[in-house]
Amino acid sequence: MNAGMFMLLMSGDPVIAQDCDDLKRDMVALELFLQDKKDHKELCPKISWIQPTIDVYKKELKSQLPEGCKE
Repeated sequence: MNAGMFMLLMSGDPVIAQDCDDLKRDMVALELFLQDKKDHKELCPKISWIQPTIDVYKKELKSQLPEGCKE
């Protein structure tokens, strides 16, 4: 987590726990989504792959790269 996000979460009025948990989950999903995009381009561009939507990442919270891409 970068310093700006930490300050946002820790400053001002208290954040409702569920909203905070949802925000953390969304942040992890976005990081995974972007990392998969980068890794596919760098590690296995010859493997055909259509990246799932961010909603899949939010639900699964794991890499969605095709098998054999990142080993």
